[in-house]
Amino acid sequence: MARGINIGDEVAITATVRRRVTEDRVSVSIPSYGFPHSIVDRASKVKKGQPIELTGHVTHIDGEWVTVNLGVPVTVNIDTLRLVTAYKPPTRKAPLVDKAT
Repeated sequence: MARGINIGDEVAITATVRRRVTEDRVSVSIPSYGFPHSIVDRASKVKKGQPIELTGHVTHIDGEWVTVNLGVPVTVNIDTLRLVTAYKPPTRKAPLVDKAT
């Protein structure tokens, strides 16, 4: 498929912190995504301009554009993604059909 990234893979996007919206929410700027995005960030105390890594699963691939589920679908350019874990379909231990008797 497209540069080693397929549907179901877990990918990471490096976003930049824009500002802290509330005590537990941060606004981030995602490369090649034209809209602001906000995430819940209770644990860390990131500051403006710091990079933060967002991970999600690929749900759709359309040429150079990939849709990643980060809680909400986000469509970004494939060059901004980093593969974390490739999808491995579940294996079947028992046969799907019973043996003929």
